[in-house]
Amino acid sequence: MAAARKMGKTELFAHFVEHMAAFDIQLKRADVREFFEELQRLCERQLQDSGEFTLPGISKLVLQKREARTGRNPATGEAIQIPAKQVVKARIAKQLKDAVLS
Repeated sequence: MAAARKMGKTELFAHFVEHMAAFDIQLKRADVREFFEELQRLCERQLQDSGEFTLPGISKLVLQKREARTGRNPATGEAIQIPAKQVVKARIAKQLKDAVLS
């Protein structure tokens, strides 16, 4: 199986412009860029407000709290304190997992 090239931001925007043109919807790359920027802003607001954001059929982003813990410095082996923090976790939708892994 040949390794496919990763799609970058420019290719992603171009794909949506071309795809929508097939439906006689004329978009510019700037329109698509603005859509994705607004999607990101919406995601940030929802994570801050409710702690989760769902992209149906793709994933659910969830804000989780990590407790403080003791870790090890890999270079010296010395014990270090890792402070509590919040992280964003992505839970991939079952329908996407099934489509890719089957």
